[in-house]
Amino acid sequence: MSGLAAARSWDAKAALSIVQEKKSLDGALMPILHALNDAFGYVDATVVPVIADELNLSRAEVHGVLTFYHDFRKAPAGRHVVKVCRAEACQSMAGRDLEEHIKKHLRVELGETTADKRITFEAVYCLGLCACAPSMMVDGKLHGRVTPAKFDKIAGELR
Repeated sequence: MSGLAAARSWDAKAALSIVQEKKSLDGALMPILHALNDAFGYVDATVVPVIADELNLSRAEVHGVLTFYHDFRKAPAGRHVVKVCRAEACQSMAGRDLEEHIKKHLRVELGETTADKRITFEAVYCLGLCACAPSMMVDGKLHGRVTPAKFDKIAGELR
């Protein structure tokens, strides 16, 4: 099971508490976003104006940081998270073909979650397994030399 499954449901009061607890830190925006993402598994859009007000930033600045970094989720993830590497080494070893296979198998695009909320499919831009390309990460566990058949086996274990 994914570590994300332990995250709790969005709670505006608890989110405000996190923002207020961390707002005095130097460069508080990133620690706040990380803390919210860690606590809830994502950063709800309703907290953007709250953060902006508390840090005296524009909503656009907060939104820009939130959407720039791939690790911040804007919606709850599925029970499992599959991240496929899109770096050059993986691309050179049929990584894009693997990505297309995963999309068809899961019936989702990158950044989406399956209809049953079971699996979220994401891109990552290097997992450090270049010698074992193409690679992917499933719920924090690295997999190298992933073929479509190997993916199908792993996906079957997630269902």
